[in-house]
Amino acid sequence: MTQVLDKPVSLKAPVSPAERTARRRAVLQWIAVHSLGVAAALFFALPFVFVFLTSLMSDSQALSRDLIPHTWEWSNYRQVFDTPGFLTWWKNTLIYAGLGTVLTVASSVPVAYALAKFRFRGRNLSLMLVISMMMLPPQVVIIPMYLFWAKQLDLSGTLWPLIIPMAFGDAFSVFLLRQFLMTIPNEYLDAARVDGCGELRTLVRVVLPMARPGIAAVALFQFFYAWNDYFGPQIYASENPGAWTLSYGLESFKGAHHTDWNLTMAATVLVMAPVILVFFFAQKAFVEGVTLTGVKG
Repeated sequence: MTQVLDKPVSLKAPVSPAERTARRRAVLQWIAVHSLGVAAALFFALPFVFVFLTSLMSDSQALSRDLIPHTWEWSNYRQVFDTPGFLTWWKNTLIYAGLGTVLTVASSVPVAYALAKFRFRGRNLSLMLVISMMMLPPQVVIIPMYLFWAKQLDLSGTLWPLIIPMAFGDAFSVFLLRQFLMTIPNEYLDAARVDGCGELRTLVRVVLPMARPGIAAVALFQFFYAWNDYFGPQIYASENPGAWTLSYGLESFKGAHHTDWNLTMAATVLVMAPVILVFFFAQKAFVEGVTLTGVKG
């Protein structure tokens, strides 16, 4: 006769004290790591939140200790756009950053390709010269450069002294691209040469599609540098308000509205927003490009 058990038999092995300790330690580590991550995220995000909330306050509330706007003054942004010259600063910054980025990438890729894949006498010396140029601060050569562009070519009051040199390459961009191109196997290039491709066609058809992350990283670095550049426009374009960029014009805007912190913060948000959006949409290629540049030396 079959006996029916009142309690089901448990097939699960009992958990040992060592396993409980290991699980507890893993949970505590997870909490600690994520707590640090949240704290770091808040540390970087809260200043942007403060600037954004202040930009939506009224004139009187912006000078108070309030953190949340009583009324959301979206008209502050319209007032900033209506400021004489603000749209001109936008246009000049887009021209400077956009054209400068294109010229830098176009001029740096062939040099980086030659340093990474060609074997010629003096290649290591050329690479050392590129690295040494990275160590040279721009302030060291600013006086002779200004005399050349302003006195010899009469280009002061414009952004061309900042844009034209980008057509001759950038040391940091060349080095970063060279490091990335070193990760591309030579077998792909040899196969293209066997199929009858010259060096230029190999560069365009084979290397450039495979080097997209590295090119994206260089382009973003150059775009951010040009967008935020204050020193260059101050030296060459300060005498002509029609050639000011956003970084230099924002200083003038702040001086004209030194008590209107809501308008100053609104202008700051408008200057930061394009850079944040560009990085948000291109961060995957940017991170991949920067990470892979250190795989090979």
